[in-house]
Amino acid sequence: MRVLLVEDDNRIAGPLEEGLARFGFTVERVSTGAAALSAAPSDLVLLDLGLPDMDGIDVCRQLRTVSAVPVIMLTARSGESDRIVGLELGADDYLAKPFSLRELIARIRAVIRRAQAAPVPATTATTPPSLGSGTGAQQLGPLRIDRRTRHVHMNGQPVALSPKEFDLLALLAEDPGAVCSRQQIIDTVWDPNFFGPTKTLDVHVAAVRRKLGDPATIETIRRVGFRLTLTGTTPSADSQAVA
Repeated sequence: MRVLLVEDDNRIAGPLEEGLARFGFTVERVSTGAAALSAAPSDLVLLDLGLPDMDGIDVCRQLRTVSAVPVIMLTARSGESDRIVGLELGADDYLAKPFSLRELIARIRAVIRRAQAAPVPATTATTPPSLGSGTGAQQLGPLRIDRRTRHVHMNGQPVALSPKEFDLLALLAEDPGAVCSRQQIIDTVWDPNFFGPTKTLDVHVAAVRRKLGDPATIETIRRVGFRLTLTGTTPSADSQAVA
């Protein structure tokens, strides 16, 4: 697996490169934001926020416009606002310095598991055919979700979602109108052993709402969870064809 390490401090980058290599990762290290944005494609990005030429937040923002590669932010900034901004811009995880190599490897493996999650199973006899699960596309009023290509369109316009934002929306769309508990979403979109910031789910829900262009598309059920509230649920032709 190829990892792009964006870190300007040699005292941190050196041990990280050696440690990651011991775990079988191929590491390319750059020390500026500009170099990170022009680097060859990688399987995962470890992104420091305190770069000499630009803020790592801006690097993440620009990266997300062209790629859905998993991003883990590495930074000495421990404020909640920095974590929330980073996650809202599409980072997949946030690790505050100092951290152990063991914790970083655990985070990398968790992020990769989520990014490479198995596709949603095909519709079975116990699953309503209107869900459009499996390889077909699902039409919910103005919203179209294609799980095979992981593409989303709203009113015919493409919506760029991060991997976890897509998984969150797809989960809620499996049963439109039904409430998904916060724990159910965390266990499915992240994993049962997720140990990120407690507001991660809320940040991602807010991001999906914003990108869909209508805050009312996802309703918050206080102290319980969330549900998709789009109306006009009509199965598309290709979703009806799913066995």
